[in-house]
Amino acid sequence: MPAILLIRHAQGSFGTADYDVLSETGAKQALALRAGLEARGIEVDRFVSGSLKRQLGTLKPWTDDGIEVEADPRWDEYDSEAVIGAHATIPASPERREGVPEMSSRDFQAIVDPALSAWVEAGAAGTWPTFRDDVLDALRELAASLGSGETAAVCTSGGPIAAVCAHLLGVPDTALVAFNRVTINAGITKVAVGRGGSTLVSFNEHAHLDADGLLTYR
Repeated sequence: MPAILLIRHAQGSFGTADYDVLSETGAKQALALRAGLEARGIEVDRFVSGSLKRQLGTLKPWTDDGIEVEADPRWDEYDSEAVIGAHATIPASPERREGVPEMSSRDFQAIVDPALSAWVEAGAAGTWPTFRDDVLDALRELAASLGSGETAAVCTSGGPIAAVCAHLLGVPDTALVAFNRVTINAGITKVAVGRGGSTLVSFNEHAHLDADGLLTYR
């Protein structure tokens, strides 16, 4: 049975001028991710990634060895600053910006969560349906392209993973917020592809991060 491993990118550089590059911890998480997959004997036949630097950087342990990655921007994260700008009363950014107060990742999350809820609830009045449909189309196309027994690894972000989980479980779109909040950096969510469609079989696997204290959420 084909499988798709949805990998959340390793830790970015929160609170710096460029969040979209891996932190020192993020680079270690990427190495632990590869080591963990290899230790479990998981052979990945295809690698796919969104176009963001933190997503592509998470696959660097493989690309350094010459393994090719297929880029698909439909796996990019939602635009957090656009969502916050449209649905929050307080400015916030994961990056250091003029006019935006410095805050902890916890404080940032407290602003993001209600803004995400409002974004999803706005429906066709906003950009949520396009984001969701792009992610689900990317998932369906990848699933349809896999041969028997093949495994694809997709490096993406918390938002797309949360959207996939909500859809496959048949829960309301607003469940995106709960899934997104707890998605672990370099964690693995597994989707099995069968004749009847795709099925979520595991969420947020992270044993490969526990031994070295590498578990982070942002």
